[in-house]
Amino acid sequence: MRSKAIAAALAAVLLAVLVTLVHGSWKGERLSARADDGTRRVAATAAPPVLVPVSGDPAGATPTEAGIRAVLEPLGRTTALGAPPAVAVVDALTGRLLYGANQDRAATPASTTKITTAVAALTAPGPDHRIATRVVPGPTPGTIVLVGGGDPTLTALDGRQYNGYQPARLFDLAAATAAALKASGTTQVKLQYDTSLYTGPALHAIGVNENIAPVVSLMVDEGRVDPTVVGKESNRVPSPGVDAAKKFATMLKTAGVTVDGAPTPGTAPGGGAPELASVQSPPLSAIVEQMLTVSDNDLAEALLRQVAIAKGQPASFQGGTAAARQVLEGLGVTYGASSLKDGSGLDKENRLTPQTLVQALSTAASGAHPELRRALTGLPIAGFTGTLTDRYGPKSGAADAAGVVRAKTGSLTGVSTLSGLVRDRDGRLLAFAILADRFTGDPDPARAAIDRMAAALADCGCGTAG
Repeated sequence: MRSKAIAAALAAVLLAVLVTLVHGSWKGERLSARADDGTRRVAATAAPPVLVPVSGDPAGATPTEAGIRAVLEPLGRTTALGAPPAVAVVDALTGRLLYGANQDRAATPASTTKITTAVAALTAPGPDHRIATRVVPGPTPGTIVLVGGGDPTLTALDGRQYNGYQPARLFDLAAATAAALKASGTTQVKLQYDTSLYTGPALHAIGVNENIAPVVSLMVDEGRVDPTVVGKESNRVPSPGVDAAKKFATMLKTAGVTVDGAPTPGTAPGGGAPELASVQSPPLSAIVEQMLTVSDNDLAEALLRQVAIAKGQPASFQGGTAAARQVLEGLGVTYGASSLKDGSGLDKENRLTPQTLVQALSTAASGAHPELRRALTGLPIAGFTGTLTDRYGPKSGAADAAGVVRAKTGSLTGVSTLSGLVRDRDGRLLAFAILADRFTGDPDPARAAIDRMAAALADCGCGTAG
């Protein structure tokens, strides 16, 4: 491995540690409750955002189209990919297209779709937004309503399963609710649960699947049957809202308030009814990072709906994708032939052009949009973190790029994609997208071929001075 690659790899490791210790943890859960005098008690801590410096690119050699073509095209012609992939490479800090091969072809993006979801969510509603789960008085005396706000990270455990990431805890919400009820002399209630925030189908187009729970606005632990499983395939409960309400009722009982009968569906009264208690999610910036690093589909669909709500669209698959497109085009990202059906990339009918992806990354890297930095810091590091942990190994043919490439992966049947950032041999920060969706058979050789293409960019001294 050349000395520059080693230095970059060490820098990436240190950056990963910094991200984990400083701003990768979901610190700052906010808990509020109504006291009997109507005032709100709030305990809040929030870690300040830490931005990854991506400016200050050296004014040295700029990669040329011919130079990039010479290193990428031979690698793209492998039979493992079926057909040459759609590719775009831009100067990340200026957005200038350096190389394109079918860069305007709308290909199946798989989970690289999450890049667009991340950029949209960090724009609207923004990196500091938190999702509230509330409890309010019900429509009839003696009734309370658990109101879902769309936080899939709400946990029925203590949160330690996130290895330092601290989500909002259902038990804290139950304890605060019980305290408010007992302060007014109430120790027995009927419980309703409100999942009306989201509209449209709850079931993803792929149907019942271990990769995603029904998309509803009230759930705990992403609807996982085993809540200790994080960031992996897992059996899911069929009705996450019912599951959350039942667990909440049990926790209320532990806190000294009995729930009369089973929880039932309901709708929170309008007119700004006062809260009994609420908890808030980590900021969206932290959720975005987690979503990108482990390729979490539940987080992606929840973030998409937060974009829809912020833009006044229905909180659904259709409303979310329309809102995300509106946000991205507002940032100057060319959508062209791109067309999305979800925010996670699970739908094989999704289409994105490489140009859309690299423009989204370039926008996030620009000095004009520091609020988008978590769309970059959440990208897995080759050979070290997230979905790239087991790639770029010693026998991969791409080992020199371990710690150098930082990119979002994507995999579906017949589809392998990779899109992210890399510094080339001359220190230029490049944004790239490689979308292969026309192969059959074993996906491993296709992934390896794409990894070698990204590694070739890292090793690229294919420019001219100026």
